Amino acid sequence: MAVRSLLLLFVPPILLSLFVINFKGHDFNIEEATIESIQTAFAENKLTSLQLVDFYLQRIENLNPVLRSVLEINPDAPVQAEEADRERKSSNYHGRTSLMHGVPVLLKDSIATKDEMNTTAGSYALVGSVVGRDAGVVEKLREVGAVILGNASQTEWYSFRALDKIPNGWSARGGQSQNPYVAWGDPCGSSSGSAISVAANMVSVSLGSETHGSILCPADYNSVVGFKPTVGLTSRAGVIPISSRQDSIGPIARTLADAVYLLDAIVGFDPRDSEATSEAAKFIPNDPLFQLLGVTWIYSGICYDAKARGATIIDDLEIADIDIISDSMRSGELMLLMAEFKSSINEYLKELAVSPVRSLADIIDFNQNNPELEQLEEYGQKTFIESEKTSGIGEKERKAVEYLERLSRDGFEKLMIDYKLDALAAPGISLAMTVLAIGGYPGITVPAGYQSNGMPFGICFGGLKGTEPKLIEIAYAFEQATRLRKPPFF
Repeated sequence: MAVRSLLLLFVPPILLSLFVINFKGHDFNIEEATIESIQTAFAENKLTSLQLVDFYLQRIENLNPVLRSVLEINPDAPVQAEEADRERKSSNYHGRTSLMHGVPVLLKDSIATKDEMNTTAGSYALVGSVVGRDAGVVEKLREVGAVILGNASQTEWYSFRALDKIPNGWSARGGQSQNPYVAWGDPCGSSSGSAISVAANMVSVSLGSETHGSILCPADYNSVVGFKPTVGLTSRAGVIPISSRQDSIGPIARTLADAVYLLDAIVGFDPRDSEATSEAAKFIPNDPLFQLLGVTWIYSGICYDAKARGATIIDDLEIADIDIISDSMRSGELMLLMAEFKSSINEYLKELAVSPVRSLADIIDFNQNNPELEQLEEYGQKTFIESEKTSGIGEKERKAVEYLERLSRDGFEKLMIDYKLDALAAPGISLAMTVLAIGGYPGITVPAGYQSNGMPFGICFGGLKGTEPKLIEIAYAFEQATRLRKPPFF
């Protein structure tokens, strides 16, 4: 896979609507507000968490009928915001160290919350189900005082109901979400609602999940920052699964700093996802990740003068067997994901406190019995049916795991080690959709410009497992040197 020069195409400057809150005689512009500016406004009594929540709720009410990126509003959000405001005034508040305190967060509709909201992966089959407890990442967000604003829409069942048939950003519950920059543009998936909502200033930050490009792709297509952590750096407990080998939970934000603040709040060991989180715990630095944001140098070569900034650039690199890696049929990835999905979704459903469905077979039956509700005639459920035919992880599946590991070891890892690379950079999502997915590697995508038709695109930085600190430094330097993100115009 080559690392090539990237032509940045700029859209003409646009007049942006200003959203200003006046509190006790002080004005605060919320549009494009960063977490740091929000916390400063909190500290200076220019803003409250409740005002921030009210602003986002109004913004959602105005834009969601078109963008369809928010599936549910958390009725507890105003209460949580008021609690954050009270804590901020208390003598104990100084014990809070997270910048996420009082900041609203949207969650992808596959991340469980023990409250009045549904967790459905966009499907009516799980409406009314009740989870036993919060997802691991939600528990951590509550611990630091973040406000759970609601659930973002997503591509139903991560498109895994019918691959190549379910449109990106579509779900039976939410309808078709829309790219906020160009109405005809692909919002990508499956964390489309999480990316659209952040891009359109409907929330400060959001959480998405990724198995095969589902954070990095929608972030790229909607001009926001997407951060897919090393698999296991964040807990997957309580998140509707596809594959324990590849699933990862990560932040989507308008700036890399905001993504890192959110990531800092959710990393760490979780006994409910003990094997993966204990293995990845060794990668968590002693100091908060956001302390890496003060760098002034850069190691990547894109289309500005990186060499003058201290970079060593090695261009036109190619990963061994990239043609096989890019073909999920030839690599065995798709066959393995089908087997993993059936076993993992069955386990997830059995653990629910209340659920109308308890197995993949039940979901298939639900869709068959509710064809209009789930638009079965239009999109079908071929991948579900193929997955249901699998029989767990047998010899064939174990060999597929070994083959994918060898492709990663002899391909991406060998390239990184042989050339002593800190990161591999590639325009768009080609790196995210293949190499990073099968190896469980981290990646960050940062806005890199806009095509002549207005469609956004990004640049993806990928690295070996546990190299988040280096990727943050590199991606942050690119972001600060270019500052290419522009909000959509409504």
